[in-house]
Amino acid sequence: MGDLSAASPAPAALDQPARPRAALPALCLTQITSWGVVYYAFPVLNPQITDATGWSPAKTTAAFSAALLVSALAGIRIGRVLDARGPRAVMTTGSVIGVASLIVIATAPNLLLFTTGWLLAGLSMASTFYQPAFAALTRWWAPDHVRALTVVTLAGGLASTVFAPLTAQLSGHFGWRHTYLILAVALAALTVPAHAFALRGPWPPAPVPPASGADTGAASLARSRPFLLLAVALTLSAFAMYAVVVTLVPLLLDRGYTATQAAWALGLGGAGQTLGRTLYAALARRTSPALRATVLIGLGGTATGAFALFPGPYPLLALLAVVAGTIRGNLTLLQATAITDRWGTRHYGRLSGLLAAPTTTASALAPFAGTALAVPLGGYPQLFAVLALASAVAALVAWRTTPTDRMA
Repeated sequence: MGDLSAASPAPAALDQPARPRAALPALCLTQITSWGVVYYAFPVLNPQITDATGWSPAKTTAAFSAALLVSALAGIRIGRVLDARGPRAVMTTGSVIGVASLIVIATAPNLLLFTTGWLLAGLSMASTFYQPAFAALTRWWAPDHVRALTVVTLAGGLASTVFAPLTAQLSGHFGWRHTYLILAVALAALTVPAHAFALRGPWPPAPVPPASGADTGAASLARSRPFLLLAVALTLSAFAMYAVVVTLVPLLLDRGYTATQAAWALGLGGAGQTLGRTLYAALARRTSPALRATVLIGLGGTATGAFALFPGPYPLLALLAVVAGTIRGNLTLLQATAITDRWGTRHYGRLSGLLAAPTTTASALAPFAGTALAVPLGGYPQLFAVLALASAVAALVAWRTTPTDRMA
């Protein structure tokens, strides 16, 4: 990819509204913080939550899954708003809701209010996680959006690396409730002003349809066979990937490792995500979208299967965590670019919202389903074997996701 300043001729640049210069570094900061606080703190804190409250792991994980389900449903509407109005109001409001949700979670005296807090957190996830950030970068940075997406996901990949060990340390000193309150303060201080002030800028109009043909509507594209198969492949992959993320800590605890070792393994996966995302642009230049999806999803399943087969030693599992994170980092960018690689940028917000709905629903069900299935399957190693098989099926489906025609 060329330099941003040389990406398009000068006359076209004059027609393009100036992107806010602070948007990219701000989104890097807010993705690390939002994911780290609202998402990755939970798998670290959940064992302490259940021990302190007496609530079952299945019920607390179901509350977390409910948040992801709310995020999936809300994301469809939010995608339309992003296409029309841009990310500033959406992401700022989402950050405020995220702070409020953590306060409710931290102070909940019973499971009902705990679950209510997570439902609020789901609205925050839909408004502050990758989907709105990707929509902003895809519109502001096109046609060099892959570079911007890579940068922000490189930063986002550090969320678990930073916040999983930090959360473990805080909870060891303050307990899970005060840890969530401390994290809420960090979320408020870092994300609310960043979204409110750094995302101020004109929102570019949607690209015009090609002069050579009629514009293909988002609804028609969403009903096409390649889009539906893409949704199936990414949904199965997301289910496996997020089940692995949430159940990696209990897998290692069951194998006799300490909570700190388990948290570090989860954090090393985040470091692997950052490493993997540095490789995606080169991979994208050398492979077709369908081949890329097939290979990456298949490799993800292989890494998951390795966790099932090898109980140790710890350095090997730590290395596997890095490898799995490397693949997971590429899969994040794969989903971020799946729409533009196949159908362009015109309906990116709406199509990505529609694509994110089933994948986020799968990620919502994955923590609860993974925890619940581990018992009847005979343990977490058996669960990881089943998740590896789901990834293998997803890889086969991904091979059939090349559209017969494209929109510009």
